[in-house]
Amino acid sequence: MKKLLFFLALIPFAMASCQSQNTAAEQVLPPDTYQQKLQAEEEVQLLDVRTPKEYEEGHIDGAVNIDYFDENFLQQVEQRFDKNKPVMLYCRSGNRSAKATAIMEEAGFTEIYDLKGGFKAWPKE
Repeated sequence: MKKLLFFLALIPFAMASCQSQNTAAEQVLPPDTYQQKLQAEEEVQLLDVRTPKEYEEGHIDGAVNIDYFDENFLQQVEQRFDKNKPVMLYCRSGNRSAKATAIMEEAGFTEIYDLKGGFKAWPKE
């Protein structure tokens, strides 16, 4: 019983520790802030991780399309993007871009900005 109580007492500390491990490299930005950052960057590295069909249906100007579902996704990203410069990425709703961000962080990309809500949240003109 004492072991169980001890374990239960440690849970809040373990959860806080896991939450504090979020990297400072990634930031999820709301559309207006994302758009401001996109316009302010001198050398924008903009990555659309949706499928080619989704990309053809509409995308943010200047975005490079590399499908997250491609088996060589990371290899393509590493060939086209500089790991030491900010990368702004997005998908349809935010799910794939969050997964792509994790892969890219693991590969050593230092600064990644994700569009909150994905392209669905992007203002249409």
